[in-house]
Amino acid sequence: MAVFWALAALAVAVFANPAAAQSNIPGLNVVTETRLIGDATRTRFIADLTDEIDLTVFALSDPHRIVIDLPEVHFQLEQGVGDEGRGLIEAYRYGLISRGKSRIVLDLTGPVRVDEAFVLAPLDDQPARLVVDLVPAPLDEFLAAAAEYREAIAAATPARENPSVELYDNSRDGRAMIVIDPGHGGIDAGAVGADGTLEKEVVLEFATVLAGQLRATGRYEVAMTRTGDTFPSLTDRVAFARERRADLFLSIHADWLNDRSVRGTAVYTVSERASDAVTAALANSQNRSDLLAGVELANAPNEVADILIDLARRETNNFSILLARDLLDSIDDVTTLTGSPHRQAGFVVLTAPDVPSALIELGFLSNADDERNLLSTEWQRRTAAAMVQAIDRYFATRVARQSGP
Repeated sequence: MAVFWALAALAVAVFANPAAAQSNIPGLNVVTETRLIGDATRTRFIADLTDEIDLTVFALSDPHRIVIDLPEVHFQLEQGVGDEGRGLIEAYRYGLISRGKSRIVLDLTGPVRVDEAFVLAPLDDQPARLVVDLVPAPLDEFLAAAAEYREAIAAATPARENPSVELYDNSRDGRAMIVIDPGHGGIDAGAVGADGTLEKEVVLEFATVLAGQLRATGRYEVAMTRTGDTFPSLTDRVAFARERRADLFLSIHADWLNDRSVRGTAVYTVSERASDAVTAALANSQNRSDLLAGVELANAPNEVADILIDLARRETNNFSILLARDLLDSIDDVTTLTGSPHRQAGFVVLTAPDVPSALIELGFLSNADDERNLLSTEWQRRTAAAMVQAIDRYFATRVARQSGP
């Protein structure tokens, strides 16, 4: 088996049997077991698969991670696998990162070097085996490797055109563009309920119901940042809305708290200062999605420096607050609201300067009543219908304000 080793970027590509890892089930490759062996002087990550597979291994810094990219596979593993680490690996997680591509992310206890990375073919009654060996490395070596990989990716990625700032102008044959963002997805499961309910699944179900009801009115074009179990990065979700010149962006989530008595729906808008400590913690948790998925954490351009965009941002924030109030007024009739249901914090996903945006936490998966609601098709239908009424009212008010004297 040939191995391409790009040492400076800590990248490995193993050329095996790509046909075995196509996304068409039942031909999908399956990861049946993962484990860690070794200690802080040498740690080995092992994954058993049904067949050989291609892989790419690279490093990310701040925090230190090793990422293993694969063609799409199915992870047939018990819940909680990867929560406990060993040696140089603090923990690891896995899942779909995009259509046709899976990912394993190894959280590190310190800087490392990939000493070996390979796949063994299945033999007799033994499965195919993916192996990645890590050894300690100087910090400057690890950072240099991560930087070279980052530069290579940046050079290979075409520049994204920055949409001009436009306010709602009713220009799509009388229809506004609404982007719905089901949170998390793929490798990032989000919150997990007491009965094993995954946030990424219930928010996609609800977003699909809401999108269908909005389209049925004939008044809106609707696009979703994901329609399956994939993971768009936070910045990609924002860019998705801006590239479509969205008139509204709704990010759908479900929360989790240690206090299982807390329940209810809340709506969040963006602010540099969090409205309370719980909201600050939630924003920090949601903003870590890219980190959890093994995405390079890059600083966004400072668009606020442009005075025109700064003015648009202020107008956008005002409309976002109007939207939040309309949503809460409507859904209060069909579901339980949490205390102080309109809150504000620095959610990355709400930072488009020209798209009014809100993040809706439908409920708490840690609360038995909320979890039952989130899984109820009737609750989803009624709550989505109330949101459609709120969105109708929001646009009517917005048009009146923009066309007024």
